[in-house]
Amino acid sequence: MQQEDKLRLSLVQCDIAWEDKRTNLEFIHSTLKELSGNTDIAVFPEMCTTGFSMNSKALAETNDGETISLLKEWTEAYQIAVCGSFIADNGDGHFYNRAFFITPDKEFYYDKKHLFRMGSELNYFSAGKSRTVFEHKGFSICLQVCYDLRFPVWSRNVDNEYDLLIYVASWPVSRIKAWDALLPARAIENMCYVCGVNRVGQDGNGLIYNGSSKLINAKGDEISTMKLNFSQTETVYISKSELERFRMKFPVWKDGDKFEII
Repeated sequence: MQQEDKLRLSLVQCDIAWEDKRTNLEFIHSTLKELSGNTDIAVFPEMCTTGFSMNSKALAETNDGETISLLKEWTEAYQIAVCGSFIADNGDGHFYNRAFFITPDKEFYYDKKHLFRMGSELNYFSAGKSRTVFEHKGFSICLQVCYDLRFPVWSRNVDNEYDLLIYVASWPVSRIKAWDALLPARAIENMCYVCGVNRVGQDGNGLIYNGSSKLINAKGDEISTMKLNFSQTETVYISKSELERFRMKFPVWKDGDKFEII
C-alpha cells in the first residue's frame, strides 16, 4: 500500500504521431491501462495528441471535446491522474497550448504563458495570463509548459506555495543542454520536486527529440533513470515528508525575494 506522504509519478517519454489524434489517444489509453494500480499520476509530453503543431485552427478542441472527455473517462476507469497538453479552443477565436491535469473527480488547466516565438507559436496561439497551482493527494502542484522553463520568475515558489513543479515539453535535441541545466536549477531555487517530461522521435517539421525526461529533488539530484532516445515509462516515488524535512533543515525559502508579476 502506498505510504500516506508519498506520490507515484510515471514519466511517459514517448514519440508522438504527427497531427494524428486517434493514434496518440490510443497510445495514451493503453498506457493508462497498463499503469492502473501502479501509479498516481501519468505525465505525457506537450501536445501529446498532435505533436507541436501550429495547425491550431484545424486541430483545436474545447474542454468538452473528444480528448478531454476520453481522458476523464479513462482516469475514472483506471484511477490515475493524467497530465499533458493539447490544442485548446476557447470558442472565441483564440487558441491555447493548454496543459491539463485530469483526476477521477477534478480537472485543472493551465494555458502556456511564454509562447515560443522562434517556432512562430505566438502567431497561432494566445498566451495564458495566470499560473495554475492546485492540490492532489497531499501535494501542492504547479503546472507549466516547455518554454516556460526559461523564465524563473514565472515559476518562483514564494513561501513554498507548491511542492511539485511539472513541465510538459517538446524540447528538441539541438537545445537539450538548456533543458538539462534548467530543470535542476528550478528544483534548487524553488526547493521543490521538478518533473520534466519530453518527447522522443521526429516531428512533422523535421525536429529531432531525445527525451531527457527526468524527476529531480529539491537538492538538484536526479532521482529518475530515463534513457535517451527511447520511448519508455518510469514510475518514481516522491516524498512530502522528506521535502519538508529538507526545507526545515535548510530554509533558504525564508530569504527569498518577493515578486509581483504584472
